[in-house]
Amino acid sequence: MSLCLVQSRALLGLEAASVTVEVHLANGLPSFTLVGLVDVEVKEARERVRSAIQNAGLEFPNNKRITVNLAPADLPKDSGRFDLPIALGILAASGQIDAARLAGHEFAGELSLSGQLRPVRGALAMALALHTRGVATKLVLPAESAQEASLVPDAEVYAARHLLDVVQQFLPAGSETVQAGSGIDGWAKVIPPPRAPSARHADLADVKGHAGAKRALEIAAAGGHSLLMVGPPGSGKSMLAQRFAGLLPEMDVQEALESAAVASLGGRFSTERWMCRPTSSPHHTASAVAMVGGGSPPRPAGRDLARAPWRAVSRRVPNSGVPHSKRCASRWRPAPSRSRAPHGARSSRRGFSSSRQ
Repeated sequence: MSLCLVQSRALLGLEAASVTVEVHLANGLPSFTLVGLVDVEVKEARERVRSAIQNAGLEFPNNKRITVNLAPADLPKDSGRFDLPIALGILAASGQIDAARLAGHEFAGELSLSGQLRPVRGALAMALALHTRGVATKLVLPAESAQEASLVPDAEVYAARHLLDVVQQFLPAGSETVQAGSGIDGWAKVIPPPRAPSARHADLADVKGHAGAKRALEIAAAGGHSLLMVGPPGSGKSMLAQRFAGLLPEMDVQEALESAAVASLGGRFSTERWMCRPTSSPHHTASAVAMVGGGSPPRPAGRDLARAPWRAVSRRVPNSGVPHSKRCASRWRPAPSRSRAPHGARSSRRGFSSSRQ
């Protein structure tokens, strides 16, 4: 079969959009072409995939004209997450693995030149996208990324450490098995980790004095209000802010998934902090971009990483007359501004509340 389709996902803002990796092998002058609005990181996959397949002891079709299309063509694609689906598409199109068995799976993972799988950002967002749409699809990820994806309810996640670990599962019937690339069987279904005990936050009772400030914290936590603390350095603003999370109710699963998905997009998620309310404490010299995020493609920043909980900020954004929540095009006009990122990707909601309205 000279044409193969492999499913994956691309990150666009806070969403993981479906991407079909189409691989076609044809006769003609040998070449390897990637199309579909791909970034430089994706174009470099040509060399990573070629070396990974050859160093894994598999056959790379050097005498073929290889065309890889990442559809839809108008969706931007970046990072090395498409290395694994591209490699599997080439192997399936050349008949080394069974293309029909790839159906019902989605793949993501960066390949090293030796064939080892490296972690990718946004694994939890990928699993959450499948869960939201109610799609019964198996997700194959690098071992370092699979653990966070398994936190999504009913997610069927498989972890692999090497390209050969994945190839082993999709060989044609009656084919010889290949030796695991990591020396051991690196393929495993991931079991969600047990829920950690409730996080212990600093206790507001430890603070002596500040009766008015403590009362304001309690009202803000109970009513889901925003809160601004103003005072000279050393007056206790940061100390009080660190204890605010302890006043908020425990996160429910949906709230925890939203918060963890944003942290995963920024590469800052840890399974040890699952179901714990994060607190973001940006430095007082942080710029507006560092606070509200941005870029192309957009990246989360201090405000986004504290999604649904509390953000402690002790200064204004430098060189700006606007406070840190800089979402408006004008300080006098409350209409949200358009993002500089493609397709106007949305930022996370504003406010210091527990998101329980």
